[in-house]
Amino acid sequence: MRSVQRSGRTVDEAVAAALEELGVPSDRVTVEVLDEGKGGFLGIGARPATVRVTVKESRAERVEAFLGDVCEAMGVGVRMEIREDGEYIHVDITGQEAGILIGHHGQTLDALQYLTNLVAARSDRHGPRILLDVEGYRKRRTETLTNLARRLAERVVRTGERAVLEPMSAQERRVIHLALQDFPGVTTASEGQDPFRRVVIYKKD
Repeated sequence: MRSVQRSGRTVDEAVAAALEELGVPSDRVTVEVLDEGKGGFLGIGARPATVRVTVKESRAERVEAFLGDVCEAMGVGVRMEIREDGEYIHVDITGQEAGILIGHHGQTLDALQYLTNLVAARSDRHGPRILLDVEGYRKRRTETLTNLARRLAERVVRTGERAVLEPMSAQERRVIHLALQDFPGVTTASEGQDPFRRVVIYKKD
């Protein structure tokens, strides 16, 4: 985090000088008053006000630091690409050893995404959510689940028997629901309690 210490005749003057040097608005910093200063009498005994102004870590910077620490602790060398679209902060992780961060059916990835969102929300609960991906796994998994959902829906229409999928995360259940929301002849529902909640595909009456 960037931080500067500046002095001025008043606290406000010292803060203004620090903000000008840092090049950021006042809502992006925290201010620590080190000395409120003293006006003195006719200038005699005057002491300047001194402050330390620190730029707040952005949500994306906090996320990058956390994930970097996790990967370093695991001994995994990775590259991170972070982009924001207003609603989400997308973090794409790549690297020869990055696959260890995915886990079975993405369970490790989902857990890491959950923890990352907790870290991101520490100082700002209303900021954009974090969507974490490793080596394009989410895209491949979405395609796999979409194809599976359509094959099962066709079988449900043909046989009339419901299809019960394996337990999935809320994010993956949403993929199934979206894939079949306009599929003729079937409807979907999530049933059970986490972590065993799953999607069931029914034939419409």
